[in-house]
Amino acid sequence: MPRRRLEDPGRTPAAVLLPLYCKDGQLHILFTKRTSTVSTHRGQIAFPGGRYDPADKDLLATALREAEEEVGLKRGDIEVLGELDQQFSVESNYIVSVFVGAVPWPRELCLSPEETEKVLEIPVRRLLEEEPARHEIEVIGGRSEASYYYHYDGEVIWGVTARIVHQLMEIWSAHHLGTSCRGWAGPACFY
Repeated sequence: MPRRRLEDPGRTPAAVLLPLYCKDGQLHILFTKRTSTVSTHRGQIAFPGGRYDPADKDLLATALREAEEEVGLKRGDIEVLGELDQQFSVESNYIVSVFVGAVPWPRELCLSPEETEKVLEIPVRRLLEEEPARHEIEVIGGRSEASYYYHYDGEVIWGVTARIVHQLMEIWSAHHLGTSCRGWAGPACFY
């Protein structure tokens, strides 16, 4: 399935990793809560990721490098399943590439104290069951974009992260993917 590519020379390329893993027999997604001291997206729920560095081979390398720096996920341990649509991030002026990756679990995480306040482990089932709390239309990069809000454990997922979650949940539902780890066969949906 072709993914949306965004063109805007005035925006900085960035990438995130959407880590999927099995825990207690159910598929989960790993989110981070950013510290209040980072330069952008302070205190927000996000995916590990950040700005493209010229030393990175490509945007996938950016996502993998950032996941290792922010939460200690080793690049060689991640099975990249595919890519979602690129997204605009208004606050940081980024065009964000989104890579979905399977992570072996359990795993000892090593959080960067400068960037990551904590992690949230959210079951995919929970995100599928919850309708976004609010759905609005915003103009981002000259385009009308939907804006969503999800709530989990006292935290609010919004902005670019919520748009990514919404797209993933739409793909999940359209392909009738299960949320159990047993016999899960979802990777082909992300290419």
